[in-house]
Amino acid sequence: MLSAAFNIVGFSWITSPAATELEVIVLDWFAKMLKLPSQFLSTALGGGVIQGTASEAVLVVLLAARDRALRKHGKTSLDKLVVYASDQTHSALQKACQIAGILPENMRVVMADCDRNYAVAPEAVSKAISTDLPSGLIPFFVCATVGTTSSAAVDPLPELGQIAKAHNMWFHIDAAYAGSSCICPEYQHHLDGVEEADSFNMNAHKWFLTNFDCSLLWVKDRSYLIQSLSTNPEFLKNKASEANSVVDFKDWQIPLGRRFRSLKLWMVMRLYGVENLQSYITKHIDLAKIFEEFVISDSRFEVVTPRNFSLVCFRLLPPPSDEDNGHKLNYDLMDSANSSGKIFISHTVLSGKLVLRFVVGAPLTEEHHIIAAWKLLQDEATKLLGSLSII
Repeated sequence: MLSAAFNIVGFSWITSPAATELEVIVLDWFAKMLKLPSQFLSTALGGGVIQGTASEAVLVVLLAARDRALRKHGKTSLDKLVVYASDQTHSALQKACQIAGILPENMRVVMADCDRNYAVAPEAVSKAISTDLPSGLIPFFVCATVGTTSSAAVDPLPELGQIAKAHNMWFHIDAAYAGSSCICPEYQHHLDGVEEADSFNMNAHKWFLTNFDCSLLWVKDRSYLIQSLSTNPEFLKNKASEANSVVDFKDWQIPLGRRFRSLKLWMVMRLYGVENLQSYITKHIDLAKIFEEFVISDSRFEVVTPRNFSLVCFRLLPPPSDEDNGHKLNYDLMDSANSSGKIFISHTVLSGKLVLRFVVGAPLTEEHHIIAAWKLLQDEATKLLGSLSII
């Protein structure tokens, strides 16, 4: 409400010093909570900036990486630039490639490894790169995910970081969903290898009690963003900017105008404090563990992948006579549960199986909600299986 009422359009420092300075401060606070390397702090060559969404974050770093590669290899090399990512990587990367002019055939989608809980195998990425190099193609960008959309898988950051370093590629880490959990000491190991990254992104509006939109992006060297995204028309010139003594966040993002989003994040961090925020995250994960145990206890269901964070991937086992491996059965279960108006779950497909996704993330969720949700799913499963036995 305060952010909207102030109606600040803080595209440059001079349009609102408070909005700019507060953003620098809270992004440094958050980086320290996550124990990010010091290179990502504003006091070094890097720094943090609030984007609207993770889609915007991956686009701006892709543009920075693209332009860095073009300066090295020449402007005519655009059609040779290649991006690498897992098939579990968010579709935002594909859209970013389309916008950035990366040829569709130059986006390498590497199949994730089901034995790694659908994380990508480093050797598969290395193989894709070694296949491209003899053709004169230029590997320039690799994206890893901490908490993939489908199964909350965590890609092997140290290995991917070493691969990127060996080929002078930009290494981006997308932790849009799961990054919030890494403020907790027991989950910070998921960021092992972040020191190899050129950029790191997470969404405070997903699991950090902050209203949409508030996507946090850190870069190790801000000059690459500024070189790609800065404009300097006469009507924006001012003494502070000309002296290079201030931060103008307009040069770190796609649009010119920007809201006072740091005020939302500052309010959350000051109201709750680190310990309460950690407790909030761990409570949700504990509730997800309870749901996972419910699924395991009912032989009609299976947990499809080991639970990561607060997401449980499960499905109702189909009868032996089922011809589509439970695809329709589980879709009907999801549809009937959602149609009740009591819960809402979503689905994905893993290794050809339609899988249901139960995630805990709402601020007011308590254990009795988990119990009620499980009972609803059990009751609907009983009805569906009963109708199949009649047929």
